[in-house]
This record gives sequence, structure tokens and C-alpha cells, in this order.
Amino acid sequence: MGGDNGPHVTLAAALTAHFNYPKLHLILCGQSDLISAYLEQHDCIDDPRLSIHDAPEVVEMHERPLYALRNKPNSSMRAAINLVHSGEAQACVSAGNTGALMTIAFYVLKTLPGIDRPALISRLPSVNNNRVFLLDLGANVNCDSEILYQYALMGSVMAEEVEGLTQPRVALLNVGEEQIKGNDQVKQTAQLLSECDDINYIGFVEGNDIFTDKADVVVTDGFVGNVALKACEGLGKLIIEEVKRLSNKNVLYRILAKIALPLLKSLYKSVNPDQYNGASLIGLNGIVVKSHGNASAEAFSYAIDEAIEEVSRQVPQKIGHRVEGVLSLRQ
Repeated sequence: MGGDNGPHVTLAAALTAHFNYPKLHLILCGQSDLISAYLEQHDCIDDPRLSIHDAPEVVEMHERPLYALRNKPNSSMRAAINLVHSGEAQACVSAGNTGALMTIAFYVLKTLPGIDRPALISRLPSVNNNRVFLLDLGANVNCDSEILYQYALMGSVMAEEVEGLTQPRVALLNVGEEQIKGNDQVKQTAQLLSECDDINYIGFVEGNDIFTDKADVVVTDGFVGNVALKACEGLGKLIIEEVKRLSNKNVLYRILAKIALPLLKSLYKSVNPDQYNGASLIGLNGIVVKSHGNASAEAFSYAIDEAIEEVSRQVPQKIGHRVEGVLSLRQ
């Protein structure tokens, strides 16, 4: 029921995933009359792989997280996370209020042993058709060195399990590559990472290095990470809009655009933010994936894809196992 565009987006994406994954079972949490009407309209009301879990309350996008936690126990967001906690569902995907989603998930699911706070992580495009993981994207704006160390560890596991990388390169986002630069928080984190044999720490990277394939995982606090992510999304949209504008400028530009159409399609695909939608709230005892609030149906379907992949690779269990091993060595 959450998101800027309402349930017609999430339901459309759910049906896309339903047809793309023959073994997938979806539990649609929300106002049952609205969901039933949509499924009837699309001749899916009796499909055994589509279930409806009635949740009459809605967490609005502007509501404070603690208010949603305390006053809306029957919201679609709370219902979905409760289903993950009970084991009836293997993952939750939501386009709703980010703060409320994190607060409710943290309260209901709790964090893995050894993890203090969950983090939002997402894959972004990099050169040579590679991907880079960036975290935290806004779950925690204030992080000490121990939290950033845990983020680096979890990001490394994600890169190994989701991208299939061996010894993924882990870097800290900083204002320069030199060891003397950065605040105390970053310097202390660098010291912790350099002493950890379980993480392939390569040092500092700057903002312009996020997409140059210098690192497979880039670690920062939620404030900087969120600003970096939004700036990247804005740049991607700018490129797309400029390509469209120039192709419609005059006859000559339209002819050139038609000639270059294959290249333009490839460019559009590589920078389109929709295909990178779906940030994972890692560090929890369960899988929770956050979609952009203004995501289209196509973009939301990518978030569902992300959840399915994390379920198949048992990401929380592997993060928990790795953290347990590292903590025992540190002790």
C-alpha cells in the first residue's frame, strides 16, 4: 500500500514477477477489497500462488517512524515484516516510508548477532559492465568506526554471494585517497579494516571513483551515501532527458538519433535508475528490500528480483556466519 504511486504499481510488478517465476508465491499485504478487485480485473483472483493478507492500515510517506511503529500495528508494512518474522514469508519488499520500514524491521526482526545496526545497500553500475555495492544509503546518518567496519564486512559478503566475486575489493569513501585525509571516524575505520584478514580492504576512494571499477564495495555513512546515490540518480535522469531532448530538436538531430539508436538504447539501459531499484536492508534476521517510493511497476519488479536472489543465496545466514567467525577471531 506504500509508495508515491499507490498499489497499482506494486500489484502490477507483483503480477510480472508471478509470471516470470513459476515457483514464486506472493503474499499481497494490504486492503483486501482493493487487492481482490485488481486481481479479478486481471483474472488472477483464484491463482494458488497469489495470497491476500488483509492489512487495513497504511503507513503514509510523511509519517514519523515511531508513530507508525506504535500506532499502526495493522499496516501492510507491519504485516509483511511480521510474515517474515514468523517464517510464512522469506522476504519483504516495500516501496513505503523508508524510516518506518527500517524502524519496524529493526523492532520485529532484530539484527544478526554481532551487528549493531542494519544498513541499506544497493548495486550501482560501474565501468566495463561491472557493478559496485554502495552502503549505507540512508539507514543510519551517524555511524562510528565500529558500525562502518560491520558495514564493510556485510558489503563484502553481499558482493561474494550476489555478484559471485572472490575477495571483493572493499574501500572507504573519503575526501581523498591519502591516508592523512578524512575525519577521525574514517581514519579509525581504516585502521580496523587494515587489521582484518577477512576483508580485502584496498584503502580510500573518492566520489568520482565509485563508478570506475576501483572497488567492488564502497562504504560510507548513511548521510553521505544517500546524497551520493541521489546525485547519481539525478545525473542518470539528466542524461536520459538530454538524449530525448536533442533527438527531438530538429530533423538533422532526429536522423542522427535514428542512426545512433542502438548506441542510445545501450546508454539508456546502462544509466536508467530503474534497473538498480531495490536497496537491501542487510544485517537483519530476515530479508527486507526497499524500493524507491516513486518507482514504476518495472522498477518495483527489479526490487522483487533482488529479494528472490537474496532468498536463493541465503544472504542473511551467510552474513551471520561470516560475522560470527570474524568476531571470534577478534575476541
